[in-house]
This record gives sequence, structure tokens and C-alpha cells, in this order.
Amino acid sequence: DYLTPRDFVGHGTHVASTAAGVEVQNASYYGLAAGTARGGSPGSRIAVYRVCTPAGCRSSSILAAFDDAIADGVDVLSVSLGASSLSMPDFKDDTISIGAFHAVESGITVVCSAGNDGPDSATVVNAAPWILTVAATTIDRDFESDVVLGGGKVVKVIAVSFIFI
Repeated sequence: DYLTPRDFVGHGTHVASTAAGVEVQNASYYGLAAGTARGGSPGSRIAVYRVCTPAGCRSSSILAAFDDAIADGVDVLSVSLGASSLSMPDFKDDTISIGAFHAVESGITVVCSAGNDGPDSATVVNAAPWILTVAATTIDRDFESDVVLGGGKVVKVIAVSFIFI
């Protein structure tokens, strides 16, 4: 069994901060994109239900998490996982679709990721009509960095640079 609450991948923690992260002034990504960072609903309470382990995400764990969230009376469920669009089952056989249906019946808004297989047609997952399916796309922002060459010549590049010491 995988009995630790630690998020070794970081995905759940990232999504939680996107949802409820408090305001942080002067935030940046390694010095780039400086500004104020905050979640969509800053300071909201978060209930976390682990459903995945390094071995995968069992249907029984996913359904148990939906049951626990319903019993706990959450207002919104954010489900950031799903099958590949290549193997996406029909609504009646899809664990997330079934759990989400029961949550919606209990008055809970269920938000799910659209998957990672796009942007081609028929690549969206978690598309049951009772689920609010969300996705990210490209942004109109460049991450410009200065590269200092020998002799002090500075060249502007569009990239992210990291210095590991």
C-alpha cells in the first residue's frame, strides 16, 4: 500500500494552488514573468483525496474518493486525471463519469481536466455533459532571457534558462 499523503509527482499540489492559492506579491518563475500570483478562489479550504499511486489510479480508489467528498459535503470537486482519449470508455463504463454523476446529483460541481492528448479532434476526455471540462492552451507571452557570450556580447533569446549549482 501507498500510505503517505506526500505528492511525489506534484500535480495535485500544483492544481490545488491554482484553485485556492493565496496572493503572493513579486512571484516569478526563475526571475521570469514577475508579478502577483494567486489562485482562482484564494484561501478556500481544500479537502484532498488520494486516488493515485506510482502503480496507477484504481477505479475503486477514484470512486471511494468521490464517495468521501460527497459525504464530507464539498462544494466543488476538481478531478485532474483521466484516461487517454485513445482508450476512453463510454460514459456508463467510465469511473470518473460515474463518480461525477453521483456528486452532481448531490449538488456538487465537478471540474475535470480535458486530458493531455490534444489539440487534435476527438482527444478530449472527461466530457460527460454533467462535468465542467477545462483545458489550458498556449499563451501570448514570451519568456525572454539574456545570454551573455564571450567578450560580453548579450543576445536576447526566447527560452527559459536554469542555473543549477
